[in-house]
This record gives sequence, C-alpha cells and structure tokens, in this order.
Amino acid sequence: MFAVNTSILIKTFVAVFVLADAVGNIPILLVLTKGMEADQRNKVINKAILVAIAVLLLFAFGGKFILSYLDVSFASLRVAGGLLLLLIALQMLRGDLETPVIDQERDVAITPLALPLLAGPGTLTTVMLLMSESPSPHVSVIVGILAAMFVTWLLLRLANNIDKWIGTEGEVIITQLLGFLLAALAIEIGSVGIKELFF
Repeated sequence: MFAVNTSILIKTFVAVFVLADAVGNIPILLVLTKGMEADQRNKVINKAILVAIAVLLLFAFGGKFILSYLDVSFASLRVAGGLLLLLIALQMLRGDLETPVIDQERDVAITPLALPLLAGPGTLTTVMLLMSESPSPHVSVIVGILAAMFVTWLLLRLANNIDKWIGTEGEVIITQLLGFLLAALAIEIGSVGIKELFF
C-alpha cells in the first residue's frame, strides 16, 4: 500500500531539484533580502521552502482538478509565471530592489521565492505528470518532493556566507546581470505558453 517506487522517486527528486535551481536562485535571494540580518533571511528561506512544498503537494494531488475547475490551462499558467518574472526582472534592472526589502510592504518568501522561482509552472506540471505515471506513486512523489526541497533549503542557507564574500559592488553587478537573465527566462517561459495557447 505504501510501497516506494524508486524510479518515480528519483525522477521526482531530480526534476524538482533541477527546476527549483537553488544555486541559481541564491543571488536572487540575496537581492530580494538585501538589508536583512542572517536570522531574518533564514526565516524568509524557511517560509519560502514550506510554501513551495505546500503548493507542490497541492498541485500533485489536486492540480488537474483545480485548473480544470477554474478552466485554466498549463499554457496560461506559464504565461502568468513569465509575466511575474518579467516584472521582477524590470525592477532589478531599474534598481527598484536596491532598498531593503524588509522596509517594503511585501513578502518575498511567498512571491517570488516560493512562487514562481522554487515552485514554478514547470515544476508544478512535472509533479502532476509524475503523479499520474503509475497506479499508486503517491508516496514516491511525496518523498521525492520533500527530499529535493530539503537539499534546496540547505543550499539556500549558504546565501548568508556568499553575502559576506561578494560585497556591495558584487551585489550591484549580480543584480544587473540577473536582471537581464531573468528577463530572458521570463520571456522564454511566457513565449512557450503563448505558443501553446495560439499555435
């Protein structure tokens, strides 16, 4: 009843870990939590991971029903995720994220860290597909998601050490570079959704 399918578990772990891109998201985390103390940043990381896990499990078990009930397609989900990332990228390029996020009325743990960076459209789609690969893969998918998010959490906690290494000038360079890369990624995600919607 609770047998673990090793193949599904490994597929889930690899897919969720790669798509969450913990290493690639460390500089973004540093920018979004600029001005925070180490313990405050760790709280943001903890909350982001918990929210990402909750959303991944929600979509794994009920994603198809939710999207079907709301009449929302995966393509629309990708377009929305791309637009959200593009808005964040524009803020980074304009320097709007230079002020400490702690002083702003926003919760970066939920958006954009948990959604869509750690649990984006691609990750949500993947866990739903893996859940339907075999008759009873639920335990394997759950364990794979939890394991991938745990490793991601460990890597994101290293952000505090990296913050000390790169300094202020390094943060400025990273912010501008990531702004361009994030904009490109946003357009790529959105364009895939647009193709699926209209072509």
